Parts: sequence; structure tokens; C-alpha cells
Amino acid sequence: MYILGISAYYHDSAAAIIYNGEIIAAAQEERFTRIKHDDAFPSKAITFCLEFAGINLNEVDTITFYDKPFLKFERLIETYVGNAPRGFISFLKAIPVWTKQKLFLKKIIKEELKKIAGCDLKNIKIVFTEHHLSHAAGAYFTSPFREAAILIVDGVGEWVTTTLAIGKENSIEILKEIHYPHSVGLLYSAVTYYCGFKVNSGEYKLMGLSPYGTDINEVNRLEQIILNNFCTVHADGSIELNQHYFTFSTGLKMIDKKKWSDLLGFAPRVPETEISMQYCNLAMAIQRIINDILCKLAAHLQEITHSKNLCISGGVALNCVANKAIADLNIYSEIYVQPAAGDAGGALGCALATYHIYFEKSRLEPNPEIANNCFLGPSFTNEEVIKFANQRNVPFRFIENDDELANKVAGLLAHGNIAGWFKGRMEYGPRALGARSILADPRIADMQKKLNLKIKFRESFRPFAPAVMEERAGEYFEIKMPSPFMLFTFPVKQAYDVVDDNTASIQQKINGLRSPLPSITHVDNSARVQTVNKKDNFAFYKLLQAFYNATGCAVLINTSFNRRGEPIVCTLKDAYECFMETEMDYLVIENCLFEKKSQPLLTDKLENKHNFVLD
Repeated sequence: MYILGISAYYHDSAAAIIYNGEIIAAAQEERFTRIKHDDAFPSKAITFCLEFAGINLNEVDTITFYDKPFLKFERLIETYVGNAPRGFISFLKAIPVWTKQKLFLKKIIKEELKKIAGCDLKNIKIVFTEHHLSHAAGAYFTSPFREAAILIVDGVGEWVTTTLAIGKENSIEILKEIHYPHSVGLLYSAVTYYCGFKVNSGEYKLMGLSPYGTDINEVNRLEQIILNNFCTVHADGSIELNQHYFTFSTGLKMIDKKKWSDLLGFAPRVPETEISMQYCNLAMAIQRIINDILCKLAAHLQEITHSKNLCISGGVALNCVANKAIADLNIYSEIYVQPAAGDAGGALGCALATYHIYFEKSRLEPNPEIANNCFLGPSFTNEEVIKFANQRNVPFRFIENDDELANKVAGLLAHGNIAGWFKGRMEYGPRALGARSILADPRIADMQKKLNLKIKFRESFRPFAPAVMEERAGEYFEIKMPSPFMLFTFPVKQAYDVVDDNTASIQQKINGLRSPLPSITHVDNSARVQTVNKKDNFAFYKLLQAFYNATGCAVLINTSFNRRGEPIVCTLKDAYECFMETEMDYLVIENCLFEKKSQPLLTDKLENKHNFVLD
């Protein structure tokens, strides 16, 4: 039984295919179209999944969509009616999209699939899974657990914004829900908007900004303003948003900016302008509130399920600071956060929900390795890489022996070089985990600044994550569990005592030396750690091992292989162009090593042949 899962038409469209419950392939549409957070129908991602599975669309038994449009439309209409006459302009903008497209989604899906398959799909079975069930299935059925508590937190699905559930074998039971407009995710997005970052895109920037808020009195003041006016947080973690201050239900913006600024005492930040300390303090205040809410939800979920295992998904599950706060409660023996926790992961989740719940199929024996739920995208052979380089007449060195390649690259990194690392199948989800990564030496004090300004072209306050050999992680971090998907923060060991100076600028704090690994140590002496073992990613582990043998350090900077505003690279062309248009020194694609200074000038973008298999 082949099941194709699809997420689309909101943000982060994706496709996934499973066969008899086994995950075969999955990828986000943005990687192929090069449009970040692409919400279009995932035609290219579907084409990849089918080609990788070696089948055509007629061989797919069921197609599953990750939410239920009629329920979402019901919420839309009820919200507008309940708030009328407010929101009329928003209503006029939204309704035509629904009446022309989203209410006829089954027909549209068939039309889009017909473009891919070129055949009659009238009889193909299409089912729809509720949004939060897609998230829950994506987390629980990809976890190693046969029984687990499940926590789903995001902006909003159809009606639901937070779900507490329990998974047992091949079933998921919903226990409690929080409904729109009361949403943890929308609260965090509102502050993201106020701090000048883009909603549904910049929330991770807000999380990275939060440790810069060091004026505790001001942070406490802002926290109390939020809790006393914008939202009410109950003992079980449920929340209520005071709609007097929010306009997302009826307007085209998240909040009433004047009402917020009157209370907070400063105006919303204009995007792309300098970030002053008041926004850092606000970021810390909302992060503390989110930590508290998620901890209360997790604790209440444990009380009603008595489970020792916890699965987390939904967009808010990508907040690794809050995940660490849950882990610090020590009420769960094991915690699993789905690596594609956002809406892209819904494509895989709805396929798994269809197989195990709709068709009542048992869990696989033995359960698939967790790593298989991450490295699910396209890959390339050495022959394809060599053909690519020869067609473009660009020089490279082919190093057939993997040990020799690892030793060579480790030596280059140890001498301060920056390398793109493109090896194996592409990651599914927002994190680069050693398949599509940019790597550097974390011991170099100014490497964070260099990477941000000359490679990533992004805000200088943004921290970089470390990848570390799993068995040596405890030598560098206060870590008590594996973190293969870079979804938890941990304190850095041997961090220096730095006197907090409330008058210091963000740049002064960035430039401060915080530990022997300064370029992966955030200003609060934490790091978003990825632990790597031989089983999950042997090639990347081998490189870390070679770097340790060469330097005595088992840690590398691992950041995503892309520039600001672009998706992670997917094709050989994407990788080579990103390499040439930034100040990376070397590029590794499979066993081929490209040196920047040996390359001809890239005068024009490489011709895009729209062939993601070979190009």
C-alpha cells in the first residue's frame, strides 16, 4: 500500500510517500522551487517522491491532505460573523480565495496531480486528516515509542491551537484541546511581529534574540504587562488571549500596534532597522512566558496520561529553548521532537495517520530508526557530480577513499577554512543536520561574525549551532540525552564568567569571549546542540572524528547550506552557486572537493534545466 501525503496552501508545502507504513521519501516544495516557505501545491516534491519510490501516480493507493478545509472555512465564517462588522476588508480578501479554490480542494488536487501524471485520476482515493492529528501522527508514529503522551502546539489548524493526546500502538486518542483564537503560537508570533520579524518565518530569530535581554527589571515589567493584559495563563497551561489587543481574527495584521505600544512604552520595530535593547528585553519576556506555558502543558499532560514518554510537534515545537525547559522538569524519561515539526511535517504525518488509524494497520516491527525520519530527500552519485563539474568545466579533486576525504576536509577546517558539505540524502525539516551543511571551526573567536556577514548574509546576533560526536557531547555540554535533530539547547561547559552589562550593545555582547568554543556559545552560555553517531550519519560522524583526531576538538559549527532568504540547497547547481556567491573556501559534494580559488569566475547563474535528479 502506497500512501502519498500532501501539505499545501498555507506555508511550507511538502510531500511524503510511505509504503506499507515504511517512510520512503519526503521533501519540502521550497527546496525545488527556491521560494522560501513556498505554499504552492507541491508538484516538484511529489514528483521527487514518486521517482524515488520508483512508481507512477496510478500505483498510489491513497492520497491524504494534511487538514480539513471545510472545518477551517467554518472557523473563518464563524469568526467573521462573531466579530461583524469588524473585519469586513479582511473578509472581502479571504472569501474569494475560498470560494474559488479552497472549498473545492479535492477537485484542485486532482487537477494538479493530473498535470504531474498526465492520466485520468477520477477514481483515485483522496482523504483529509485534521491538522493536529497530522502533527500528532507525524510525531508519535516516527518516534521509537509504543506508548507516549503527545503535545501539539502551533498557531492554529482548523479550530485547534493546542492538543493533548496519548498514543498507544497504532491509535491516537485526543484528550484535551485549546481552540482558536486562544493560541500559544499566535501569541509568540504577535511578539515576533512587534520585534520587526516576519510571522511564520522569524519566530526562530525572536528565540535567538531573547538571551540578549539582560535588564531583568525591564524584562519582569514587560512580562507582567503581557500576562496582565494580553493573555491569561492557567495552571494547566491553557491560555486565553485578550482579543482587545489582537487583530488577527478580523484584520490584516497581528495586533493593534497603538494599544500594545501604549502599554509597552515603545513602538514596534521597523523591519531591517537596528535592534535596540528594548526588543531584546521583550524577546526574553515572551520566551520566559512560552517556557512556562509549555512546561505547564507538559506537566498537566503527564498528570492525565502517567506516560514516561513524550512526543512534541507543531510549529512551537521548533522552539528548542522551550523544549529544554520541558526536559528540565524531569517528569518524562524520554522526549522525542519530530524533526519536521512544522507544517511541512504534516505531509508525512497525514500519510502515517491514514495508514495506522484510517486503515487500522499495525506499527512496523521493528520500529524504523529515528534517523530515517530526517534524511528523506534527494541524493546524488559521484558519477552525477563528476558529470555536472565536467559539463561546466570547473576543476575539482575526486577523493575516492572516505577516510582520506574526511581527513582532508578536517585539516582544511582546522586551518580556519569554511566548507560547504553536501553528502547523502537531503534533510526533511528546517534544520541542516550534516547532509546540506556549512561547516567551520568553533574555536575561532570571530567565526560567528564571519559566517553571519560573509556567508549567510544575515543579522549578526544570530547564533550558530554545534554538531558533536555523541559519545563526547558530555565533555563540552551539560547534556543529559541525545539531541540528533538540534531541537534542544544545553549549557556549554567551561563557559567563562562574564559580568552582565545592561548598557552593553548587542554587538559588544556578540564580540565578548564566552567559552573555549566562542562561535557556538550563545550570550547566555547555551548552544543548540546536534549529537551525531555512526548509525545515523556515518559520513558526517567520520568527519567529526577526523576533526577530533586532528585538533582534540570533537565539535564543528553546523549551519544550514543556504543564504539569508533562500531555502537550503537541494541540487548540485544550488550548492555550487551558493558556494561561488559567498566566501566559502571549499565545497564537498559526495567525494568531490572544490576549491574556491581554483574556480573560474561565476559570471552568470548556471542554466536551470529544471532537472532536480541530475542537476
